[in-house]
Amino acid sequence: MVNGRQFFIAFICAYALSCLWIDEAKGHAFPDHSDPKVGATVSGSPSYVRIWFDGALEPAFSTIIVQNESGKRIDKGDGNVNSSDAMLLEASLPSLPPGIYRVIWNVVARDGHRTMGDYTFVIK
Repeated sequence: MVNGRQFFIAFICAYALSCLWIDEAKGHAFPDHSDPKVGATVSGSPSYVRIWFDGALEPAFSTIIVQNESGKRIDKGDGNVNSSDAMLLEASLPSLPPGIYRVIWNVVARDGHRTMGDYTFVIK
């Protein structure tokens, strides 16, 4: 059986570890919102895919690509961090037919932490 002192020590240790984990997570840049939205169905072909992050990105180490259903890259190859908004990652798109498209992003925050992810959207 755990006594009060052991419980208190375990609680303090767990709390300290969780604080360390939260501080580590603050260094990463995570998506805030996107256009098209994650999982969205849009009625026409978008001109751009844009992802806004919750922190500034390092342009030299941040990428975005868009693929069609068969995995072929279909963006115009100009994915980059926007020059006037360091929290915006974007790529331009050609006119696209209906289908499912996958956005794959890989970013490095200004403090050096890397995050990556992907999502899909549908053109009907």
